[in-house]
Amino acid sequence: MLRNAMQPWHLIVLLVVCLLVFGSKKLPEMARGLGKSLRILKAETAALRTENPRPPASDDRPA
Repeated sequence: MLRNAMQPWHLIVLLVVCLLVFGSKKLPEMARGLGKSLRILKAETAALRTENPRPPASDDRPA
């Protein structure tokens, strides 16, 4: 049932609807803002990983 949920023509219809709703001038600005947000999110998550690496798991099992 969900195997063919997203076909190429679905994306085309979605793009046309977005173009009609937001207009051709607003779409590049929105895409640029989304790209900047994703870059910031990626940089912050990378900084958190290097700042606080996870300690190695200790083996506290009884012998």
